Parts: sequence; structure tokens; C-alpha cells
Amino acid sequence: MVQKFQWVITRRKNKAMPELEHYKFNNGGSPYATRGDCVIRAITIATEQNYLDVLYDLKDRQKKWWENSNTKHAKDKKPNSYKAYKGVYREVYQPYLEELGWKWKPTMGIGTGCKVHLKASELPKGRIICSLTKHLVAVVDGVIQDIYDPSRDETRCVYGYFYIEKNNANLKGGKTL
Repeated sequence: MVQKFQWVITRRKNKAMPELEHYKFNNGGSPYATRGDCVIRAITIATEQNYLDVLYDLKDRQKKWWENSNTKHAKDKKPNSYKAYKGVYREVYQPYLEELGWKWKPTMGIGTGCKVHLKASELPKGRIICSLTKHLVAVVDGVIQDIYDPSRDETRCVYGYFYIEKNNANLKGGKTL
């Protein structure tokens, strides 16, 4: 597969140096403007599924979680907080991704400090979903796919990421790395 890169010329010490594109605008096929739907958008982009299918799946799961969970976390949420386009809780999207064959890889622990940043040189190749502070973002072959660049000049810490194993490529939403 031939990859197309956009080359950007920057000046460092009076020398022009090529850099690979690190961000590409991608709304995941959302018919809406920015609505706090980063979880849906990231899953849609990474799994190459239809935006509305993911939206309705996560909305139903979030409502069931809110109604059936006995945790204080679920009970503290407002009655209409199960609307997926306003945010999806980890207790909802992690099992969904695991059912699709995705695995979680933590990159940071308590007291360890930031080890991995949102930049291509520190992330694996392929399709991954990175967990950031209050945000999820899809990264495809080192290129951030989102409606804005959340990397903060490639200094933003990645808490962990979801990835798909090569032997699970035939599962729904599974693409080889």
C-alpha cells in the first residue's frame, strides 16, 4: 500500500528540513459539528465503521450502564447523561472495544510520570485509539485524525492506547496493523 504524505518545510538553524504531517482533519463522517463526541469519532475512525452505527451502539450501552449499574459513579450522573454525543464513560466504551477485538495498552502508571507523548515517534504504527486527559483520539500510522490537533505541540501525555492484534483482523472493526 502506497502512503501519501504531505511534506511541510520548516526552518531550523537556517536549514529547510522535511517533516511528516502529524495531524489530519477527520470528523469520522459525523453529520454534526463539534459536540463532545470524541469517543464516537475516535472509534469510528479507528475501526472504519459508520458514525451513526457507533453512536447508537454506544448510546444504548451507556443507557443500560446508567440504569443497571449500582456504582456511585453511575448514580452521580444526571438522568440524561447517557447521551453518547455528550461523552461516553470508560466503563461503556472499553468493553465495546474489547468485544471488537481491541486490546488496552497502558503507557502510564501512578507516580511514573509521562513516558509516551502524542507524537508519531513514540507511538506504534497502524490504527490505534489514544487516551488523553478527557479526550480520545484516533491515530493512523502516526497521523492524528481528529477535528483539531490535541497534541499541544507533541507534548501531550498519552495514558494508554487501544490497538488491534494482527491475528484479530477478521473481527468486526479489526484492521491489521
